[in-house]
Order: sequence, then structure tokens, then C-alpha cells
Amino acid sequence: MHGAASTGLPDVLQRCDHCPVRHQAVCGAMDEVQIRKLSQIAHRKRMVPGQTIISDEEPVDFFANVISGAIKLTKTLPDGRQQIVGLLFAPDFLGRAYSKSNPYSAEAATEVEICCFPNTAFERLASEFPGLQQRLFQHTLDELDAARDWMLLLGRKTAEEKVASFLLMLARRSLMIGCQHTGSASVASFELPLTRADMADYLGLTIETVSRQLTRLKTANVIKLHSNRLIAVPDIDRLATAAGQELGHY
Repeated sequence: MHGAASTGLPDVLQRCDHCPVRHQAVCGAMDEVQIRKLSQIAHRKRMVPGQTIISDEEPVDFFANVISGAIKLTKTLPDGRQQIVGLLFAPDFLGRAYSKSNPYSAEAATEVEICCFPNTAFERLASEFPGLQQRLFQHTLDELDAARDWMLLLGRKTAEEKVASFLLMLARRSLMIGCQHTGSASVASFELPLTRADMADYLGLTIETVSRQLTRLKTANVIKLHSNRLIAVPDIDRLATAAGQELGHY
């Protein structure tokens, strides 16, 4: 890990039974005895925006659950250009078990807190506990689904649908972590984890197009911009329609 400083949190906050995302993370399928074994190898780290967490093609030495914040995943081309290929939020899993090297770089997009597990010890526990293996398998399937959705977004969606899809993803995450009801009357509020430039990179648009589409969505009352980064979604269904998604399939 590159420069991730120790949190200095009290021991009681380091324990798995106080983790705010325990039941949604990959360790959520483990019983109390198994959780205690996992907590013996776990430790939390905090990163500041822009801090590198892992680098692509480097040896894997740890995995992590995202506790809070947003992490952007990037790939570097031979000429040095970078492309954002994914985003992680709580309670996502960072890293690929049983892999010898990292397939991407990970950088803190916001202030981030993660729960880290040394790779060898974690893989040993995963082999011992089928429930943890099942969660890791589900994580891999979720990554595959996200990659397919991303290909559809880049290849077929309009600029407005791209921006709306990105905001819908963030709105869904804010509702999930907040344990709020996700019916048609739901209101989601969240802070954009990416700059306009990063959003443009991620969505395959220009910065001007991203800003223009945000303004259009605001004018249509699909979203409310409380500041440059703070967004509220009064009606998830309306945002889903703007994103070109069927109601109930998001």
C-alpha cells in the first residue's frame, strides 16, 4: 500500500462487529466465530483524496472492504494515458483474490476508509469458509455485470443518458448505505465523488457536455444542485427514465 497511514482508531472501532457495512460486505455471510477469526487479521486505513491505494501490475499483498468514501479504478496505457474503468463505494471489495497481480490501479477519489486483509491470510480463510468464497464469487459476478453495463453506457447511450445513469448509480448507493426505502417517492442526496473532468473521462464525454447535461437535468427538475458537488434526487423513477432504464430495473 502506498502511504496509507494508520487510523489511530480505538480498538473497539476496529472490531468487525462495529463495522457499518459488515452485513453487506463480503464477510457478511460469516458467523460470529468466523468473524472473530477475520477480525484478527483485519486493520483499518484511511486515505486522503488523490492517494494511491494499489498500482496495476504490482504484486497483490492485501485485499480490502470499502467502509466509506469512493475509490476510482484506472488502467494506464503504454503512452502514459489513464482511463477510469470503474468506481468502488461501500461496501465494495477491493482486489481480486487468488490473483498474483493487481489488474488496475486504485486511487482515493474522496476521503476513504478501508478494512484491509493480508492476502495470504485472507485467502486461507476464504478456503476454510464456503460462505466467504460464495461472497467473493458474487463479487466477481457483480464486477462482470458492471463492466457490461459500462460497455452499454459508452457504446449506445446518449450524453444525457450517460450522465443520468452515473447519477442513478450514485443515488442507488446512497439509498442502500442509508438503508432508506427505494420506492418512487424516495429522495436521495449525495456528494459527487468525481470532478467534472473525471466524470467526463469516465463517461467518454467532454467537460462542457457533462456540465451542460447536469444543467439540463436540473432545469427539468430531475435533480437539484445544492452546490457544485452536492446533489439531491427528488424522484428515483424520473432519474431512471432520464437514464434510459426501465422502472424497477435499477
